[in-house]
This record gives sequence, C-alpha cells and structure tokens, in this order.
Amino acid sequence: MKIDILAIGVHPDDVELACSGTLLHHIALGKKVGLLDLTRGELGTRGTASTRDEEAANAAKIMGAEFRINLNMKDGFFQYNEENIRKIIPVIRDSRPDVILSNAIDDRHPDHGRAAKLISDACFLAGLDKIKTTDKTGKEQKRWRPKAHYHYIQDYFLKPDFVVDITPYIEKKIELILTFKTQFFDPNSKELETPISGKDFLSFIKARNMDYGRPAGFTYGEGFTAERTPGVRNLFDLV
Repeated sequence: MKIDILAIGVHPDDVELACSGTLLHHIALGKKVGLLDLTRGELGTRGTASTRDEEAANAAKIMGAEFRINLNMKDGFFQYNEENIRKIIPVIRDSRPDVILSNAIDDRHPDHGRAAKLISDACFLAGLDKIKTTDKTGKEQKRWRPKAHYHYIQDYFLKPDFVVDITPYIEKKIELILTFKTQFFDPNSKELETPISGKDFLSFIKARNMDYGRPAGFTYGEGFTAERTPGVRNLFDLV
C-alpha cells in the first residue's frame, strides 16, 4: 500500500506522545499514514508486551492509520546492525512513504537515539538497487527512498527546525496517549510509578506543545528536527 507518511517509534506509544497531532492533521488533509513499532516495549515497568500490543492496535484504529506493524526487535538491547536495518527496509519499500517521522536523535532513553540512527540509515539504504529484499509473498521489492526524514522531539527539549500546528487536534492527541492505559496515570493501578505515570504528566505534554507552538504563533505545536536543510519554493509558504 502506498502511503504518504510512515511514523516509526522504537516503543509503542512513542509516536502517540511525540507526533500524533501532526499525523491527525495530515490524515484530516486526506493523507495516508502508516505506523511502525520496532519493539513491543516489553521492558516497560508497567503493563506487558501483550497489553502494549492491544493498546497499540486500538490507538492505530482511533487515529485512522492504514496499518500498524511491529518488528519485534529486542527492547533495550536491539543493536545497530545490518540485521535490524534489513528488517526496516522492506517496510519502507512496501509502503513507499514520501515522509518518514522517527525518534529523537538524542534523548533520555538510550533506545531513542539509537533507533533514530538505525531508521535514518535504513531510509538511505532502501534506495539502493543492489540491496535486495522481498515482500511477504516472496516477490522482489523495488528500491524506494523517502523524500524527507524528520525526527520528532521527545523528552529532552531540543530546538526544532520547524513546528507543525496541532491546535485543533490536541484533545484527540491526549485521547490517543491515554489509549495506552497501562502506561499513564491510573489512580487504581497497583503497579510501580514511572516518570510518565504521574498525574501531572499529561499537563506536561500540553505545556510542551504550547511551548513549541508559541514562537510559531500556534496555541499548540509539535517540533521536529531535520537532517538536511528544509527548502521552500515560495517565501509565502513560511508565512
């Protein structure tokens, strides 16, 4: 299936936390969005891999994504290596996205930056004809390189290269985040507390989006960094 945007997260809920407002906005514009999780988040303090699977599927349905795939890499211990790059390339070639969004290049969780590099190189290598891959039917895939690869911003406050207005979608974004009910605030939960399970965490998410939105003139925004300089053909695209 040809899609417009492929959003990749190393853990289920990375995409919802960091860029789901942007995805909702583009789905509303008629764009097709696919989701790819590298791991099942099995090392998470709260919940299990199975509950995360269920939550991720529900979030994708609510968002309106065309598909959600999990590559079942090893949470916390996946390596930057050829094997894992070759797991990502077939998804890129099969879905042929024009834009890929992926993990922050530097962040508190060590998986995030490592995944960012892994995904970045997979984007490049997916465009090389001499790297051969096959789809699920065994048919050889054609090369495909996305037009752009951007990194969403996660826990660390990074200076964005651009900001997307998500003001109309902030409440829907919170709904998507809360789909991962094992991970976030639940007064009835008996599980251990984590940095994201506190009652004030969703307020932090909203405040962060306000912080990124304000300089751009938006009430709420999501920030992204770019590996190459973004270009425009018309100055009024920046107004």
